[in-house]
Amino acid sequence: MKDGFIRVAAATPKIKVADPEYNREQIVALLKEGAENHAKIMVFPELCLTAYTCSDLFLQTALLRKAAEELNVIIEETADLDILAFIGLPWERDGKLYNAAAVIHGGKLLGVVPKINLPNYSEFYEARHFSRGNQIPVMVPWKGEKVPMGTNLLFRCSNVPGLVAAAEICEDVWVPCPPSISHALAGATVIANCSASDETVGKDTYRESLISGQAARLVCGYIYANAGEGESTQDLVFGGHNIIAENGTCLAISKRFTTGVVYGDLDLSRLDSERRRMTTFEIGGNEEYQTVEFQLKTEVLELNRYIESTPFVPHEERARNKRCEEILSIQALGLKKRLEHTGCKHAVIGISGGLDSTLALLVTAKAFDMLDIPRSQIHAVTMPCFGTTDRTYNNACIMTQKLGASLQEVDIKDAVTLHFKDINQDMKKHDVTFENGQARERTQVLMDIANQVGGMVVGTGDMSELALGWATYNGDHMSMYGVNASIPKTLVRHLVRYYADTCGEEELKEVLLDVLDTPVSPELLPPEDGVISQKTEDLVGPYELHDFFLYYILRFGYMPSKIYRMAVHAFGKEYDKETILKWLKVFYRRFFSQQFKRSCLPDGPKVGSAAVSPRGDLRMPSDACSRIWMEDLETIDK
Repeated sequence: MKDGFIRVAAATPKIKVADPEYNREQIVALLKEGAENHAKIMVFPELCLTAYTCSDLFLQTALLRKAAEELNVIIEETADLDILAFIGLPWERDGKLYNAAAVIHGGKLLGVVPKINLPNYSEFYEARHFSRGNQIPVMVPWKGEKVPMGTNLLFRCSNVPGLVAAAEICEDVWVPCPPSISHALAGATVIANCSASDETVGKDTYRESLISGQAARLVCGYIYANAGEGESTQDLVFGGHNIIAENGTCLAISKRFTTGVVYGDLDLSRLDSERRRMTTFEIGGNEEYQTVEFQLKTEVLELNRYIESTPFVPHEERARNKRCEEILSIQALGLKKRLEHTGCKHAVIGISGGLDSTLALLVTAKAFDMLDIPRSQIHAVTMPCFGTTDRTYNNACIMTQKLGASLQEVDIKDAVTLHFKDINQDMKKHDVTFENGQARERTQVLMDIANQVGGMVVGTGDMSELALGWATYNGDHMSMYGVNASIPKTLVRHLVRYYADTCGEEELKEVLLDVLDTPVSPELLPPEDGVISQKTEDLVGPYELHDFFLYYILRFGYMPSKIYRMAVHAFGKEYDKETILKWLKVFYRRFFSQQFKRSCLPDGPKVGSAAVSPRGDLRMPSDACSRIWMEDLETIDK
């Protein structure tokens, strides 16, 4: 449970209809299996202690008494298991019968949650046997004690921050206003659903959408356990379709028509971060709720959770292509609006033959097409200097020509040399002044050409560079509209690749693929034997690591030690722990020290859930201290 992760499970035992003793044996066996796999919350199907399909047998006293007896046996036999379990069974109270979930932990019955919405249509006849459950808890007798019974019950773990569980039963989540809405607004972060949803054609797709959508709407973890094999097939078949979802993402889904357990590691701190960020998610109205406290034993586990190493880039090709097309459209529409508003019919771009300027040129061409402005009015300016190589220069020229833009070359060597002479900069001293002097000269050239043609300088810098401060202040840092400002470097690569694959022009595709194959470099230092000598990732670290760090820092505000742990899990085959920690420390140092560059960014469109605009997602003081973040990183070494 370190770093907010907790393992949960949805279990479907193979049962027998109207045989609580046999069913109890199966439930206990799965609970023990769950404990061996370190599950801390385990949810079982609706009425699984008797079977959902008992029909009029629910009116038989023998069945009800046996169910209560076997529940007690479950509680006794699992007293030493560290699991909060939700088990479906019929519950009798004051001459009425309720479809309920017993909530047990540590040898105790903590509470009973009744079903509110009783389906009595199509194949369902629950109102024939059961009464509608009460929301406000009442105390009911159980083995010489009294326990709360009602829908409005919260089960709070006193020693695991952010763990508050609540329950609803099957149909409750299918109605227009599910009880889980109230549960979440009262503070529940994990919803358990004991369900018996039969299988019909196509129902599984709807069910997955329903559960993941509810988890997203409520910003919660959702554990859905469905009835399966052993239920009566007199008229229906139950598939044991279990789902564990977190804030819209399905962490685990069982195969249908099976029994057994599926596990998932919920990230409670992620849920907490999302709710904290969403000012429209207002916790309150829990006056009618009763909270039951319990404790779990804390332990550190290997994560049973897939962590994508490229969180900005979808793993699946079809989804990735869709995302790329959408992002290119957002970028182009942003620039289109700015061009329309200003009346500009010319754009000026510094084209280097690198990834970022390539993407900016592709986006600008798309925007000009939307406006029916000739691409020839895109002024692509190549500005060779001391570090320019033939490879990048040729790629820049060929690409510009193939896209139909105008190409202009301004060799800035003489201008930079004269400037260095004016400020007494030694030409042999390849320091930050040597590099930044070139970058600022290029920006001056672009701005002045934009004045000449009545155009707009389109910025090329990406979000990864802005996060690291890997941009020259008042150099490539500045433009009149930055189309790549919220595009991380890992995504830039896929956008260019997508354009290459879909452009339909073989020669353009060939040059774009060569751009992708070129090492990332600002080309501000002289090449060695005609080859790029200054490789960005050798200096600041791999962009795939930095983009991973950036996503979880901006999106969820995780502790550095947690981000490190997740990175080790995601990149274990590519980087060793020492390398990951090294670059994570670099990231934090640069991220805090370089905020002043982000505080005065040009306008640019947001395309994803994370961005660094000072007018939007990251309103950060330029002089904030990084001490507490660096101190947390130091604990990793120990």
